[in-house]
Amino acid sequence: MPTLDTAADLLKLLYDTETEPRDDAQLEALTLAVAADLPVLLWGEPGIGKTAALDQLAAALDLPLTTVIASVHEPSDFAGLPIPGDDPAAQGVAMAPPDWAVRLVKAGRGLLFLDELSTAPPAVQAALLRVVLERRIGALRLPAGVRIVAAANPRGSAADGWELSAPLANRFVHLQWAHRHEVVVRGLGGVWPRTRLPELDAGRLGDAVAFARRAVCGLLAARPKLVHQLPASESRRGGAWPSPRSWDMALRLVAFATAAGTSREVLSMLVRGAVGDGPGLELLASLDRLDLPDPEELLEDPSAAVLPERGDLRQAVLDAVVDAVRRRPTRARWDAAWAVLAGAAATGAPDLLVVPATTLAALREDDWELPDTIERLAGVVSVARAGAR
Repeated sequence: MPTLDTAADLLKLLYDTETEPRDDAQLEALTLAVAADLPVLLWGEPGIGKTAALDQLAAALDLPLTTVIASVHEPSDFAGLPIPGDDPAAQGVAMAPPDWAVRLVKAGRGLLFLDELSTAPPAVQAALLRVVLERRIGALRLPAGVRIVAAANPRGSAADGWELSAPLANRFVHLQWAHRHEVVVRGLGGVWPRTRLPELDAGRLGDAVAFARRAVCGLLAARPKLVHQLPASESRRGGAWPSPRSWDMALRLVAFATAAGTSREVLSMLVRGAVGDGPGLELLASLDRLDLPDPEELLEDPSAAVLPERGDLRQAVLDAVVDAVRRRPTRARWDAAWAVLAGAAATGAPDLLVVPATTLAALREDDWELPDTIERLAGVVSVARAGAR
């Protein structure tokens, strides 16, 4: 039929689009989490391109994409269909997996996309627990080369939506997915952004793991209540919240992000998507402090001190230097701390010096003469009088 042939030609032209590398924090976060072999759940309104992002991700990873609409399946489609053998009393009843699971196992690799997760009834969500965490479907175990990504709409915009169960939600890294109008406009013009795989620095792998473990373990040692916090409301239980399982995911994400040199924005998306906003922000703050210079090294050589540009981090370093002198007060260390403060006054906002300078001045012993550096600071903060008491 010539008319349909012409229509096919027109459709081919419409589908003939290009891709280009483009910085996109959402795509980078998704790609890094998939590279870390963690299940990811994309939350977003219908029609904003979640499925299209998965198509592109599968192409970038060179993985066959298998899409399963969770809401139209029965629990047995994930737990396995009971198939009696010749002698069930002796051999038991085998749980036969669905055909798509068999194809994934035969391929040995792939991207399993569980769509419409928030419209799956509770019985189906329960059956998905083993799929997401243990990668078991019936009697089959999905191979290591299979990655799992799911998508869901908020309950208010989902057709017959259900809240995600807490056990299932806690198995995912939750990423909020939103459209960017400039990306949509350029894509409709024929050029869509292309996913870039994270480039892991092979020489930094060991340091990245050590850094991630130090950050997570240090935070949880200081804040033990963060280890497990089941939200009180049902709706919040369906999102990201802290548990030993999700902290393990956060640790893995920090290690991968560190090895890849990921931006702060992407790392924030990932850790908050694993353990929730509050605990995630606390982890980010602890990561910042791990990168701060050692106060003892600053006291040994104040002239070589390089302080952070960010005001809150600079304040933390100066407070740590003064605290180090307080814990082991000597004349030489006291003089060195003043030198550090003088360097800070020359390179940053002077108002950050008020508290540490006043505290340091109060640590002076009666036989300690005032160093020359105090005179350089006298016009910034009034500490000379306090030091001369």
